[in-house]
Amino acid sequence: MIKECKITVLCENSVAGPFGLTGEHGWAAYVEADGLKILFDTGQGQGIIGNSLILGTDLREIDSIVLSHGHYDHTSGLPGVVQLRGPVPVFAHPDIFLERYWSRGQVRRHIGIRFTRAWLEALGCKFEFRSGFSEIYPGVFITGQVPRVTDFEPPDPDMKVPGDDGKHMVQDQLRDDLSMVVDTASGLFVILGCAHAGLVNILKWCSENLPGRPFHTVIGGTHLGFAKKEQFDKTLAALDEFEIKRLGASHCTGLENSSRLFCALGDRFFHASVGTVIGSND
Repeated sequence: MIKECKITVLCENSVAGPFGLTGEHGWAAYVEADGLKILFDTGQGQGIIGNSLILGTDLREIDSIVLSHGHYDHTSGLPGVVQLRGPVPVFAHPDIFLERYWSRGQVRRHIGIRFTRAWLEALGCKFEFRSGFSEIYPGVFITGQVPRVTDFEPPDPDMKVPGDDGKHMVQDQLRDDLSMVVDTASGLFVILGCAHAGLVNILKWCSENLPGRPFHTVIGGTHLGFAKKEQFDKTLAALDEFEIKRLGASHCTGLENSSRLFCALGDRFFHASVGTVIGSND
């Protein structure tokens, strides 16, 4: 069990904190856990290096990188970080390099990882692929593929991958969506990427694998900014069963639904903008 955990938000759509920080559509968090230093996601690459310097988080000291899933806004800072750090373990699901698109009507845009696996490995990425719930360090876990058990958290219909025939686009199930869990003396810290697997599905999976452990902090993108009203309302109702002490929504939650979360959760809610620092002793 981790005695002390601290999370510093390095990349997010909005900025809170010292002057000079850069916001971007993306997500990255610097996680410190009893001396371990883990970078969770890398944003789009526009702000992570500069923000890390301003916030006093030395990317040259990270022990590893965890990638939540294979989208450009979580992985495009990877080359810059690895060139700064040198060879480093990178934990991820084996599906991260799927060819991915956002597709609606006649509009299609590539949203997958912008770099080949071979080039990233040449830079120093030492990929360690995990499909299941795994302990990557004592007290630190990644969820791997999260079972979809709720009936109200469907995959985003605009996210597509090429079908087997190579001609038609089909639904991306985003099996690679994973979160990181730090089991602290104060309770579980769950760091989300985009929660494409569904926020409630993720929390249920954490409870199943770490039974009896309370939730202290859940932080990161919830993808609720793209949810229909029915999904949002059912998610909000289901959150009560987990008795989360603090929920720090960000990135793909959207301003409107972030406001609704604040109205529902009150002091238990915070917005995790760039510059946010939250710890297990707070």
